[in-house]
Amino acid sequence: MEKKVIRTNNAPAPVGPYNQAIAASGTMLFCSGQIAIDPSTGTILDGNVQEQTKQVMANLAAVLKEAGADWENVVKTGVFLKDMKDFAAVNEIYAAYFEEATAPARACVEVARLPKDVLVEIECIAVL
Repeated sequence: MEKKVIRTNNAPAPVGPYNQAIAASGTMLFCSGQIAIDPSTGTILDGNVQEQTKQVMANLAAVLKEAGADWENVVKTGVFLKDMKDFAAVNEIYAAYFEEATAPARACVEVARLPKDVLVEIECIAVL
């Protein structure tokens, strides 16, 4: 299997021993979870869950673009929320990125804690 590391300065640098994304065999792209880090400053976006979700989606979009993909290539997402009460607010932002008829499969779970104490983290898998 051929693996290619995907890295862009338009999304936050990893905060641990992982990469922003890995393209596998030139056909699948596995994007690490993105949180609300502003890539230009390296700081956490201090805001509500809607503002953080917009930053997360911008970060994911930058990683997808670097790999030659966009939202239409995404086939699966994972959404991690600090509080499931934020589901509707996050879903409203998230829905703007996908056509309902062709939206990717998705899991959404509440977790006890997220990196850097953010409110939302989203990962995705895309077909190249």
